[in-house]
Amino acid sequence: MIETVVESIRVSLVTQHRVVILKEVEGERHLPIWIGAYEAEAIAMELQGVTAARPLPYDLMRSLIGDLGGHVERILVTDLSQDVFYARIVIAQNGREVEIDSRPSDAIALAVRAKAPILVDEAVMERAGVTLGAEDDDEEDEPSGAERPAALEGKVDEERLSVFRDFINSLDLDDFDRKKGN
Repeated sequence: MIETVVESIRVSLVTQHRVVILKEVEGERHLPIWIGAYEAEAIAMELQGVTAARPLPYDLMRSLIGDLGGHVERILVTDLSQDVFYARIVIAQNGREVEIDSRPSDAIALAVRAKAPILVDEAVMERAGVTLGAEDDDEEDEPSGAERPAALEGKVDEERLSVFRDFINSLDLDDFDRKKGN
C-alpha cells in the first residue's frame, strides 16, 4: 500500500466536474479520482479549516465512531474496476479492526476529518496513477528487464489516460485548492 495525501481538489470551469488529486507521500505519482460536487466541497472545507454551521455527514460519522469507542485507523483505496474506484474504511475498536466498504470520496472526506492515512493499493496506482507535467519524460520511465511486460500494459493504459491527463492539466484550481505553506 502506498501512503497518499490529498494534494488538491480541482474543478473544470467548463463542465464543473470535480476531481480529487491524491499524491503519493514518497513519490511523484498522482491519483486522480472523479468525485461529486458535495463530496469535493466537504473535503475542501475540512482542508481549509472551514466549519459548517451544522455537522456534515462525515462529521456525524466521525462522532459516531468515536462515541462507540473506535477511531478511523486508515482509508484504503483497494481496487479499480471498469473505471470505478473502490475503498474501505478501517476502524479500530476495542482491539479489533473493522473494514467497511465505501466510495473513495466518502472515505477521503472522513479521513481528512479523522486525520487518518489514505493508502492506495500498488496495483491501483500502477493502473491509474499519473505523473503530472512529466509527459515528455517517457525515456526516464523506460522499464528494464522483468518490468517490461507490465510497462507495455501501461502503454495501453497511457493511451486511454491521455485524454484524462489532458483534461486534468486544463483544470483551473479554484477555492478548493489546498492552501500550501499555511
